[in-house]
This record gives sequence, structure tokens and C-alpha cells, in this order.
Amino acid sequence: MTAKFTGRRLAALLVAQALWLAASHAEESAPKKFGDEVEKQESIYQSAGENVPSGYTIGRSLAEYAGALPADFDRELAKLGPDQRWLDIGAGMGQAIIDYYTPEYDKAHPEGADQRGKKARTVAISIEDRRTSAWRQKADSVGRDRMQYLPNKRLREYSDADLGRFDVITDVIGGFSYTTDLTLFMEKVLGFLKVNGSFYTVLQDVHSEEGSNPPYYKGSPYLTEIVGADGGEIKVCSWLKRISCVQVSCELRTGWTPPIEVFQVRKVCHDTSVPPLTAVHYAAGTPPERRFRAQRRAAATENSPSR
Repeated sequence: MTAKFTGRRLAALLVAQALWLAASHAEESAPKKFGDEVEKQESIYQSAGENVPSGYTIGRSLAEYAGALPADFDRELAKLGPDQRWLDIGAGMGQAIIDYYTPEYDKAHPEGADQRGKKARTVAISIEDRRTSAWRQKADSVGRDRMQYLPNKRLREYSDADLGRFDVITDVIGGFSYTTDLTLFMEKVLGFLKVNGSFYTVLQDVHSEEGSNPPYYKGSPYLTEIVGADGGEIKVCSWLKRISCVQVSCELRTGWTPPIEVFQVRKVCHDTSVPPLTAVHYAAGTPPERRFRAQRRAAATENSPSR
């Protein structure tokens, strides 16, 4: 009986040791896998010509922006005057900004002609330099002090002194869809946004506020997910509404493939505070598959008012 008991203890010890080794290996390999996926993503960013993967769009027009973003974007942009500013994050070739300075844009937006005058100042940022001759020609005609292109840096690398403040900020499948640090990204966006200015953005294949859309890819999760500290789901729209000093609107659009949810985040006061998230999963793609976990903090309630 003693020998049998000892054998069981030995077997249990070996099993426990095996489980500990497996857990240790998983803990060590998880950061490596995360890093490997980020490295794969970097190769997508730097791709050129025929090597640019399907889905990584770098030349969206302003008409495509207007078609994807909330309706307020088109109206707000048309009303900007020469002393106001528009920042486009993940601008690629900067086609949307090029389109903004064309006579065709003025003809399509006659209601804003008086306010626009010389039109707003614009800044395009991109983590790679995608400028074309069309950009350079338009910048020469508009004035390079009014139409800037800043390449090879992420939003988080810019300071207030670098960029200043903006009346409108856009991100159409740019940093908001690709970042590994969603909290820092939103902190930087809101820091660069003037009070009463708006941030317009979009996510593909995300669980919408109304909750009627399943994941687009069968057997796969949503492309962007947030898990609460208690393990429950937090929708991206709900997380945005927990940011202090903002008003948020969210709209699901099922006519897109995959379906998209579009967001307008209007900054209503200076004291913004973004609920902290930690990235727990990242798989390279166009855009990548991401999962974030909310960190516990005191009094994390949804801001008021919101819409």
C-alpha cells in the first residue's frame, strides 16, 4: 500500500511538473508569437508594387472617405476655413487630401465655398512614404506650408509641438484599425483634437453597438475585440463612450464587405481620459486580428452626454 501511494505521488509530481513546463513554455512563447506577428505586420507596411497584399489600400479617394464615414464628416470638412486644420492618419498616397483641393470638390460642395476661402490646412501622416508626383504637384500649387505630408513615423511618435491642434481628424482603416495600443492611440488623437473638433474613423468586422452582426469570417472572432476585466465582452462603441469629455456616435453599415461600424468622436472639453487596455492577441493581416483586455480602474463609467 505504501509503494502504491508513493507511485501515485510520483506520478502526480511528474504530471504537475509537465503542466508547469508547458505553462512556462506558453508564457515564454506568447510574447514571441506576438512579436513575430508584429514583425509580419511591418513587412506589410513596407510592401510595394506587386508585393502589396490584397486589402492593404493606400489610395482611397475623398469620395470613398465620405461614403464610409458618418455624414457629418462631409459637411464639417466643407465648412472648414483657411485657418482651420484637417489631419488624416494612415493617409497612404494622400489621395483624399489631393481631392480636397480640386475644383471638382468645390463644385460638389457649393454650400461651403464662402467659409472655405483658401481651404483648410491639411496634414497627412503615414508610417511609410507613399507620395506620388500627383501629391507633389498639388502641394506645389497649394503651398507646402498648407498641405503637408509626414512619413515614416507613427502617431504616438509625434508631440504637440510637432503637429499642433486640428478641427477634423480622420482615420479610414489606418492606425485605429492596426495599432497594438488602442488606448495610447486614442489619447494621442484626442490630444491633437481641438475642443468641439471631431475624430472620424471606422472598423471592419467588429461587434456593433446594436449587436446584430456576427463575425464575418465563419469560425473566426471579430477582427477587433475587447474583453472586460471580468471576462465579459466590451463593444468598441461602448469603450469609446467610456472616454471622458467626448460625445460618441456609432453606426453599423452592413452593405460593406465585411460590414463596418463607423464612429464619430467629438471632443467637448479638455479633460479627456481613455480607459486603459492591454493587447493580449495580435495576428498580422489587412487589417490585423486584435484582442484587448480592459484593466481595472476606479469609477470607469460611460461618459455623459453621448449620442
